[in-house]
Amino acid sequence: MYVLYEESGNFKAEKIFSQGESSLQVESESGKRSKIKAATVLFQFEQPAPAQLLAQAREQAAKMEVDFLWECAPQEEFEAATFAQDYYGRPPDAVEKAAVIFALNDAPAYFHRRGKGRYRPAPPDILAAALAAIEKKRKQAEQQQEWTQQMVQGKLPEAIAEVAQSLLVRPDKNSMQWKAFDAAVEQTHSTPERLLLRLGAWPHALALHRQRFLASNFPKGTGFPAVEIPAAGDELPLAEVEAYSVDDSSTSEIDDALSVRQIDADTVQVGIHIAAPGLAILRGGELDNIARERMSTVYFPGEKITMLPDALIARYSLDAGSPRPALSLYVTARLSDGEVLQHETRIERIQVAQNLRHDELDGAITEAALDDPDAALPHAQWLRPLWRLALALSARRDAVRGKPENNNRVEYSFRLDGPPTDPDTPVQLVPRRRNAPLDRLVAEYMILANNLWGGLLAQHGVPGIYRSQQAGRVRMSTQALPHEAIGVPQYAWSTSPLRRYVDLVNQWQILAAAEHGVSARLVAPFKPRDADLLAIIGAFDSQYATWNEFQNAMERYWCLRWLQQQGLRRVQAAVLRDDLVRLACAPFVTRVAGLPELERGQIVTLEIMGCDELALELDCRYLELAPAAA
Repeated sequence: MYVLYEESGNFKAEKIFSQGESSLQVESESGKRSKIKAATVLFQFEQPAPAQLLAQAREQAAKMEVDFLWECAPQEEFEAATFAQDYYGRPPDAVEKAAVIFALNDAPAYFHRRGKGRYRPAPPDILAAALAAIEKKRKQAEQQQEWTQQMVQGKLPEAIAEVAQSLLVRPDKNSMQWKAFDAAVEQTHSTPERLLLRLGAWPHALALHRQRFLASNFPKGTGFPAVEIPAAGDELPLAEVEAYSVDDSSTSEIDDALSVRQIDADTVQVGIHIAAPGLAILRGGELDNIARERMSTVYFPGEKITMLPDALIARYSLDAGSPRPALSLYVTARLSDGEVLQHETRIERIQVAQNLRHDELDGAITEAALDDPDAALPHAQWLRPLWRLALALSARRDAVRGKPENNNRVEYSFRLDGPPTDPDTPVQLVPRRRNAPLDRLVAEYMILANNLWGGLLAQHGVPGIYRSQQAGRVRMSTQALPHEAIGVPQYAWSTSPLRRYVDLVNQWQILAAAEHGVSARLVAPFKPRDADLLAIIGAFDSQYATWNEFQNAMERYWCLRWLQQQGLRRVQAAVLRDDLVRLACAPFVTRVAGLPELERGQIVTLEIMGCDELALELDCRYLELAPAAA
């Protein structure tokens, strides 16, 4: 004796081995025995064999006209086995009975299940709606398949082109377009980016890189909402100083300037003047929300996306020629040994005499010219004392660090002579050593300000955001901890409030400390143990990493374009470790397959085989070890 039963939505037919009141033990064709509940049994039969019954019943069920079954079926709930007798007009055999059950079960739009072997025909209106839905789904599947085939054949369907951007950023994985696209990616053994690029959804890899970043991080565009810019600080006293700023020519956010006054042969007072947008931006206000959303200006070759609106930058940037509010740190120090004798923080206005530019002055301002009092030097009366004190301050930090700083590596600026959206725009790589005098000079005074202002906040118990390094680990926190790599007891970013949100937050706190002294902790925007400072640190770290990742990607892209524009086929590179090298002619790090085991710093000659502007990789082949310098 055999039995037809249902298990987990599947019909099975097997031999009865033993039978009880509520369960049966059955044996499959392979000899495997299992226990089933009697409630799952549809009927028992003697012939044909189970495998034959299933095959023959499926064949018959496939030939049955579902519309005719629905018309013949009772309007109320019915038993499938009983209906089989009505359908055939005689007692059905086991195969016929199973065929009817299978046909009813395979047509859920026509027959609704009401339990084991029981069904009810769908009402006409519900059936019509279900059939319409099925037809719609069928057409969608056909359309989806058509789109997939077009993409596999290298054609971009209009429907896919319309949502191409979202397919890489925030795809609707329930949409027909995504399902068709995903199928095409799988069939072409490609990646979403490469397939869309090959189909022409973007004209080139540059457009894809840019649009993916902008769509992910600036879905509403890079513009700013209309907002009123307060004219704060106009009533502040005007400092009688001769101040200059030093930046690249492309810099529009002038955050800092320096002044110097000779007190005696060995003593100077240096003014470190920082733009003060913190006077106009209030915590929780509209401008604060704008800055906090972006956290930092985004820099990439030929372009930038500012943290603050242009109108605010124009009002508070330390542009030469007109008085601007500033947070100034006046440091009195000895030139001979760099000891800081005293320092004072003032909230005032300054008028910068001139905005100096690196690319215009780096060639003339050399260490030799700075150290020779008779050498021709632009702005000598300003530069020479600042340079002398900067060297002394650097030496004091080196004593704390236990070693001199290594600033010999060449850094590059990217200059695009054309639209930054066009991959054919000529690109220039402008080298500049990190230890160039103007770089070192400005960096030293920014370190001094970040150190002393961090100490000021700690002294008054005013919370701030600090960067520290201990045991090689760099992190941001609200604790005034040492920064071992820089060689200072504390370090709080405070000198770029127009471009970094952390600096703006610290400026609010410093303004409070400068104005209120010991009572500042009671009136500062952020009070002690304010959990929002930790939230800002977390958000800043994440956003800053995203901005840096994109900047690095775009710099790699334009390095690849530069190599192609220069027609370089052979280049030299310095070994970093294993198969990782840094090109000597461009700021580009790459891996070289088959590179022999070499020491760090050894110079190798490579042949450029090609490049991948989407993956931002260079395909190089090792040629030889460059001869050692004489």
